[in-house]
Amino acid sequence: MFRLTLILALNMQMAIISYMIYRLTKDELSLGMLGLAEVIPAIGFSLFSGHFVDGREKRKLLVICSIGYLLLTVFFIGLSLPSLQKGIGIESIKWLIYLGIFIGGALRAFLSPSAFSLFGLIIPRRLYVNATTWSSTAWQLGAVFGPLLGGAMIALSDFTISLVVVLSIEIISLFAILRIPKQQVIQKEKEPILKSLGEGLRFVFKTQIVLAVLALDMFAVLFGGAVALLPVFADDILKVGEVGYGWLRAAPGIGAILTLLMLSLIPLKTKPGIKLISCIIGFGIVTIFFGLSEWFYLSFLMLLLGGMFDAVSVVIRGTILQLYTPDAMRGRVAAVNTMFISSSNELGAFESGVAAKLMGTVTSVVFGGAMTLAVAAVSYWKAPTLKKLDFREAAQKHP
Repeated sequence: MFRLTLILALNMQMAIISYMIYRLTKDELSLGMLGLAEVIPAIGFSLFSGHFVDGREKRKLLVICSIGYLLLTVFFIGLSLPSLQKGIGIESIKWLIYLGIFIGGALRAFLSPSAFSLFGLIIPRRLYVNATTWSSTAWQLGAVFGPLLGGAMIALSDFTISLVVVLSIEIISLFAILRIPKQQVIQKEKEPILKSLGEGLRFVFKTQIVLAVLALDMFAVLFGGAVALLPVFADDILKVGEVGYGWLRAAPGIGAILTLLMLSLIPLKTKPGIKLISCIIGFGIVTIFFGLSEWFYLSFLMLLLGGMFDAVSVVIRGTILQLYTPDAMRGRVAAVNTMFISSSNELGAFESGVAAKLMGTVTSVVFGGAMTLAVAAVSYWKAPTLKKLDFREAAQKHP
């Protein structure tokens, strides 16, 4: 419940804020700047947050992060008020929004490793594959209904009321995490912070399969950031307005949910590495078709297929991290994962915004899809460990 409601609220909030800032500025670069504002603290705090999380009780950290998100939503509610926008001007509102997104990125740097570590403590290892699938399903449900609800609320009311709904959902999320029992702290001995900070990076770089899957996903997400430009597609290319924007934002999540439900019934067992590379190729192809589409239903379908391909990647990557990461290092490795993957979403958004400003929206999306295909091709030839990956064998070798 905690994961579902928090992701629902955060996706709804991001959809609302993205549409609000584009309506205020009518500038594609402002959408890219949202990504940059979030990725700077997400990367900057990540290594420190991993060390911090490994030495502390995880549930308490999640409670603190949840309260931080509540206060941040109150801040955004204030920025959405027309009276304040008129009083201090659009330019000031824009930079205050960037500040809020920056704070959200800092919170996420601690939220992700805390949640990852708690998952590993409360779930038996033999259930990691299935549990990762269901956890990803909860995440994707939030990713689907968040933008849908955000778009619908904007159409029915305004930005302020929409953000108040976000606040209500975050309160439910806080109560959900409070119901989870406190967990023991695995890392007992203290070590110098600089040594601790380097442990997560050293582990990732010496564990070839972990490095390969993180690098592959990172570059694919970096170049396939078309979702960041959806306000432009909704308003200026497809001309479908707020409700259409909500459906476009939700499409990848809908596809992901369909795939995750199938994976929960038919778990990934054979050749997960080959399937991962194949899905990255599929993601690049549908990104190109989305960029070229001028028909709403085709655009929706391409985003839906992109979500289906991405869901397989999420399950494989999450399972690999859980199987290969020692309990005492989960926070630090999750922090590195945040730097590689979670932050690449925002870097991808920034790349998309800059590329759209320089070469046009459609061209930038097609370029991103083509680069994703190139990344998949290089990975196929340069990462032999991916082709040989076997989950059952890995579970026996890394108990």
